[in-house]
Amino acid sequence: MKKAAIWTALVLLIMLASVVGGSCYMLDYALAPAPDRKDTAKCFRRLFDRYPETKPWMDSLKRIRALKDTFINMPTRLNEHHHAYYIDNGANKTALVLHGWRNCAIDMLFLARIYDRYLGYNVVLPDFHAHGLSDGEAVGMGWLDRKDMLHWMSVFRTDTMVVHGISMGAATTMMMAGDDAPAGISDIRFVEDCGYTSVWDEFAGQLQEQFSLPAFPLMYTTSMLCQWRYGWNFREASSLQQISKATSPMLFIHGDADTFVPTAMVHPLYESKSGPKELWIASDAIHAFSYKTHKAEYIERITRFVRRSY
Repeated sequence: MKKAAIWTALVLLIMLASVVGGSCYMLDYALAPAPDRKDTAKCFRRLFDRYPETKPWMDSLKRIRALKDTFINMPTRLNEHHHAYYIDNGANKTALVLHGWRNCAIDMLFLARIYDRYLGYNVVLPDFHAHGLSDGEAVGMGWLDRKDMLHWMSVFRTDTMVVHGISMGAATTMMMAGDDAPAGISDIRFVEDCGYTSVWDEFAGQLQEQFSLPAFPLMYTTSMLCQWRYGWNFREASSLQQISKATSPMLFIHGDADTFVPTAMVHPLYESKSGPKELWIASDAIHAFSYKTHKAEYIERITRFVRRSY
């Protein structure tokens, strides 16, 4: 009997060690910053290869020195040094453009071009915590980042503002929309392109997709480990919960061929949003490629949305 108890305890100890070890690996895998995150030359090469129309536009910005590096001490992060690019059109309207998981602000310059060239907006493109040239050791998946982005809004506040995010940036956009915007903005709108319902849903889906593993027990222990290490957990990081509190106009965009953030996620998000809203399911578009697949229509829909009276 005593021998059986010892073996049972040993098996349980091995199982516990496996779960804890797997949780640490999963957390480090999911929240690890890109190893080349500060390689701006590589980011520009990737941008120009994917969106060649940005090259002559960028050249014109450089000629007139319109693209500016901005660094601030982020009060929401114990004064971490955070970075953004800023395009100043001297306008009283500003777009805050938010990048995705392990990307950087440079990757979003194709969206900045829309707001600058077609709409005459100032544009702010922040590097998230642990991305690009901003400080940070672990990706935050948008939850605590929403407070950073609200601070960027207050720094570059104008009467009219648009927040436009893709993927993780879209989830951050929705999470921001459920909080109070900085005072002094008379018209604020949100565009979310292929954002997830929650970090829990996205990670659980990828755990099954990439590793054929169920949510229990790894998701539970990894979420607790994230809470202990970084001060947030996967369940609270919910775009779906935040969007239910949002009332400002929002445009939802999702490609119908998206499997990384499944297209089906957009429907409960759209249904949960009260107030003015629009939905565009972009045909044949994979994850984060709705613009690349439908450039003219994407520009037209953004233009119509930001100019519409609500």
